[in-house]
Amino acid sequence: MKHASAGKYRPYPQVDLPNRIWPTKTITHAPIWCSVDLRDGNQALITPMNLDQKLSLFSLLLKLGFKNIEVGFPSASKVEFDFLRTLVEQKLIPDDVTVQVLVQAREHLIDKTFEALAGVKKAIVHLYNSTSVAQRKIVFGKEQDEIIALALEGVDMVKERAAKHDGEIMLEYSPESFTGTELEFAARICNAVTDRWGISAERKVVINLPATVEMATPNVYADQIEWMSRHLTNREHVLISTHTHNDRGTSVAATELALLAGADRVEGTLLSNGERTGNVDIITLALNMYTQGVDPELDFSDLETVVRVVEECTDMKTHERHPYVGELVYTAFSGSHQDAINKGLAYQRSKEDPFWEVPYLPIDPQDVGRNYEGIIRINSQSGKGGVAYVLEDKFGYSLPKKMHPEIGRIVQQVTDEAGRELTSEEILDIFEKTYFGEPHDIEFVDYSVISESAKEHSAKCVLEYTHNGKAIRSEGVGNGPIDACKNALMVEYSHNFKILSYSEHSRGELSSAEAVAYIEIQTESLEKFFGVGCDNDITVASIKAMFSALNRAFS
Repeated sequence: MKHASAGKYRPYPQVDLPNRIWPTKTITHAPIWCSVDLRDGNQALITPMNLDQKLSLFSLLLKLGFKNIEVGFPSASKVEFDFLRTLVEQKLIPDDVTVQVLVQAREHLIDKTFEALAGVKKAIVHLYNSTSVAQRKIVFGKEQDEIIALALEGVDMVKERAAKHDGEIMLEYSPESFTGTELEFAARICNAVTDRWGISAERKVVINLPATVEMATPNVYADQIEWMSRHLTNREHVLISTHTHNDRGTSVAATELALLAGADRVEGTLLSNGERTGNVDIITLALNMYTQGVDPELDFSDLETVVRVVEECTDMKTHERHPYVGELVYTAFSGSHQDAINKGLAYQRSKEDPFWEVPYLPIDPQDVGRNYEGIIRINSQSGKGGVAYVLEDKFGYSLPKKMHPEIGRIVQQVTDEAGRELTSEEILDIFEKTYFGEPHDIEFVDYSVISESAKEHSAKCVLEYTHNGKAIRSEGVGNGPIDACKNALMVEYSHNFKILSYSEHSRGELSSAEAVAYIEIQTESLEKFFGVGCDNDITVASIKAMFSALNRAFS
């Protein structure tokens, strides 16, 4: 990128609002949500949705809990007109849902809009015209008073037709390109519109203040919203609505700050579909609230279905790292992240307090229909804790903490050579080949207890094994079967070692569970090795674990 010539770009002017109060606020309740997927989202698609796709998406929006849904611009095209008529004629609009239609301040467009609305019980007619300095100067060549006259002409036409409509009509007005409009002029035109409509407690108006183009940092948009909130007449009867785009990549932050600044309503789309860089993502906004203990009043408990339906309707894919919904957003490759998540999940299971405290996971994946499979995935950046987590979570091997570094090094060597992520099955294969695989220098065959005294903590055992192909049978005495078998082994075995640690657990369903034992040994050269053994008998599993460690140490 070359340096811009002097004067090509200018900083956005700040709002003179020295006593702003929005920075001291917090979001405590959900706004009125309005989905504009079927209009703003649809017009931004390479191939606009057909009737079946629109119906499918409308059904999804109802299931999610939207009560305001912009269904289109029925005067703009036959497809949009037919879609609204289908909703009406098939009685698909619930009584508690208000459909919204977009229209410009032109008589023939308004007439067509009300023709499409025939039979609708509750509707918002969304009237708009451009008010920004650039639009007035470059596109329309009109002065402020002429722009106001255009808006009021539209209000009069909507008001006249609304009086004849058999149903409830609410007005929404947008000074389009609000963020490029002088605040004094924006307030003037909005107040003129509400006054002409006849605003009251029974006749509220939605004033939509769109960041049609995101032009400044989110705090500036918040200042604009708070400024407008102070300068709108009959503010108590006005619903201030936001409609942010993502040109600067901060539409979510801008909307959140606007809610702090007094906005009552949010227009947006699912997964941020929309013109250019997209509209604000309502999923992200709602789940941001959810993680702060605020009920968003939308149901995103099955995000995989939401993503599937939206992708089918829009023919657009979702990025793997899209907040909350992406394939990889609940996945950790980093070793330190994996270790912290593993410990956090174990801690969460161990406590009675439901408060969610898992490092790196701001939301419980199960709350949005995801699961813990794949949270930890293994590549060359992964650590010991991640490997241990996969072995436990997927296959039931609960490795002792001291064993994690050993298996982590073994798996990392493979990932370094492969240069890619390993599947869970590949990790299991490495584990099994390391601790159970061929070739074996020493093989366990059988053991039997000759005598055992719990009172004296002693046992005498007979151990049968092969060493370098030779069958050996020997006896040993110890403070338990495992110690006795170790002593029996040392009658003819030439490698001295000592057992440093031992642990065990059951694996599998209770009716068919097998015992898993882990033994750590130390050789005369002070090297340490773990062994693993599995059997229906815990003593046999322990002896197998000892033989596993010996084979790793001396084979």
